[in-house]
Amino acid sequence: MQKKKCETQIIIACHKKCRIPHDNVYLPLHVGSAGKESIGFTRDDSGDNISEKNPVYSELTGLYWAWKNMDCEYIGLAHYRRFFTLRSRAYRRGRHPLDCVLSSRQVKHLLSGYKIILPKKRDYYIENLYSHYAHTFDGSHLKIAGQVISEICPEYKDAFNIVMGMTSGYMFNMFIMSKPLCNEYCSWLFPILFELEKRIDTSVLTDFEKRFAGRVSERLFNVWLIHHIKKGIIKSKDIKEIPWFYIGRVDWKKKITSFVGAKFFDKKYKESF
Repeated sequence: MQKKKCETQIIIACHKKCRIPHDNVYLPLHVGSAGKESIGFTRDDSGDNISEKNPVYSELTGLYWAWKNMDCEYIGLAHYRRFFTLRSRAYRRGRHPLDCVLSSRQVKHLLSGYKIILPKKRDYYIENLYSHYAHTFDGSHLKIAGQVISEICPEYKDAFNIVMGMTSGYMFNMFIMSKPLCNEYCSWLFPILFELEKRIDTSVLTDFEKRFAGRVSERLFNVWLIHHIKKGIIKSKDIKEIPWFYIGRVDWKKKITSFVGAKFFDKKYKESF
């Protein structure tokens, strides 16, 4: 398969038909498209792909496809309901939120001064990245990931331990960076996740619980980044944090109640909010 050639492309991970920004910097990508009807977007089941693993890997099947099949100078990842923006308040009444997404002109300007664009860190305040995962999902996933890292890339173990104790981090698997840097990240990330998948019995998990690879990878991105900062490969001044917004309503009452139940009463999350 001939790779797609582009200057900068931000893939939008989509699992259903949806409205997308009217800007050529964005490429809507049907993730987990293997065996499914077309929704009119580029599919992630062509070329070198892991589309059939979407129930476990979520949006990462799209990232894998982009890594293997796209030839870009810069590449990014967003979601059909979660986008980068430069507005502190993404949208107001009477204006559609997609009118406020990061534009190709803004992307070009930011990349002229920074190596990586990331969503503003998510703060957990009374939790660290390990305890939050352990309370809401299954902490053994991160413990196994740590074991895998110790075995196949032990030089990242210190960064892993640092990240597990942090109370904030870059979440959502959202970023924009150079394609070579993305290639390096994916070359590190996916072997870890493939081994992690081998060591977890998915047959006993619900559909919601099976999405552990996507969730673990959110923490692992921070491990990769911290390691590169400690080694001087990436400097803090190379990173630009910008706002992001979510399209749709969040049931905050349910989300907060579930968070409290997970932390204090060992009630794991059963669904997204």
